[in-house]
Amino acid sequence: MSGPQCCANPPTLNPNSGAGHVEKLGGLSTYVTGSPDSKLATLLISDVFGYEAPNLRKLADKVAAAGFYVAVPDFFHGDPNVDGGRPLQEWIKDHGVDKGFEEAKPVIQALKCKGITATGAVGFCWGAKVVVQLAKHEFIQAAVLLHPSFVTVDDIKGVEVPISVLGAEIDQFSPPALVKEFEEALTAKSEVDSFVKIFPKVAHGWSVRYNAEDEFAVKAAEEAHQNLLEWLTKYVK
Repeated sequence: MSGPQCCANPPTLNPNSGAGHVEKLGGLSTYVTGSPDSKLATLLISDVFGYEAPNLRKLADKVAAAGFYVAVPDFFHGDPNVDGGRPLQEWIKDHGVDKGFEEAKPVIQALKCKGITATGAVGFCWGAKVVVQLAKHEFIQAAVLLHPSFVTVDDIKGVEVPISVLGAEIDQFSPPALVKEFEEALTAKSEVDSFVKIFPKVAHGWSVRYNAEDEFAVKAAEEAHQNLLEWLTKYVK
């Protein structure tokens, strides 16, 4: 995850973006959106740019509109990997995915304390590794990985809940050949429902770091959003 693709097309972070609000959840500052009366939740786990990315919050609002209570935690504690900051290789030492996995558990517990009975998790890039770890232990009821980083075939073999993997044709972290290996591992694991798709002509990060002025980019992102919503609706209930 040290290559340029991971940090391409960085968002302009905006702490005031989105229709929801920020509150403490499981010890983390968290963007929350959707009806607090919902019994179904979705956890969105960001890429290295963190929870203030406007496109990510816009997607959270879209998932909320489908009936979910959506939480987008700040796993980086106010220290996203932004331009002009520390080199990624150095930054990642303080923000490892294992730490993210441990910090996600109290967030899921806090959702349960709010009356949530089922939770899905969606991870982007860095966040996909956290989600796949949650999916190995049934902390969640469904998982979606988008342009994942760090995820291995062994991770996929360990998954215990329905999982969707949405990959990009142009991706040095999860190239199509690796995504195909994920698909083969999941096909062999017939007890776990799965869906794997490689989006043509898009690059790593396309689902949340798209240019809103680019019609093709927006359409590809919206297709991924629709796919993840369909997965969540089917299995988080």
